[in-house]
Amino acid sequence: MKQALRVAFGFLMLWAAVLHAEVRIEITQGVDSARPIGVVPFQWAGPGAAPEDIGGIVGADLRNSGKFNPLDRSRLPQQPGTAQEVQPAAWSALGIDAVVVGQVTPNPDGSYNVAYQLVDTGGAPGTVLAQNSYKVNKQWLRYAGHTASDEVFEKLTGIKGAFRTRIAYVVQTNGGQFPYELRVSDYDGYNQFVVHRSPQPLMSPRGLLTALNWPT
Repeated sequence: MKQALRVAFGFLMLWAAVLHAEVRIEITQGVDSARPIGVVPFQWAGPGAAPEDIGGIVGADLRNSGKFNPLDRSRLPQQPGTAQEVQPAAWSALGIDAVVVGQVTPNPDGSYNVAYQLVDTGGAPGTVLAQNSYKVNKQWLRYAGHTASDEVFEKLTGIKGAFRTRIAYVVQTNGGQFPYELRVSDYDGYNQFVVHRSPQPLMSPRGLLTALNWPT
């Protein structure tokens, strides 16, 4: 998953007065013309609770694009774990012609297999439009979800997805020797980390990342 560092960066400037401020980018309203789609919680094959809600990540990504309106989980007509379990008629009755299902399986070495299937509800039961699987460590689970979102988005729109894009931004903390921080996070604000601290204001994230030999 080191290829994440080669993903194009989007940049914004954010000045916050709260120490260790967390960034969360949420889009709470969709577009009226957004295409309805079903995104089912991914089936977890391990003990206890799943380490990440991959289905939730995919649903949020598609909603954030403005082109899709994932059906609320409380309205899902069923929660299939595999493509073969999808009942096309149940989804078609709600005006949904595509459903994303998936599975997350823990491996003995501590990694995880994340798999998804994009199912066409207009065809024969189990008709798969796209599918893929990834073996990732725990810290890359969200990235696997964003990767699935990119592939689903491209398959349904013909447009390359950009949910793996990262953003760089500047945060001003409360005092200290280095009150200015350059941080990088996923496009949705998760997985943020500090790449540089400075006693002086930082005005050019792109230039600084280039100086630090970060791919931009």
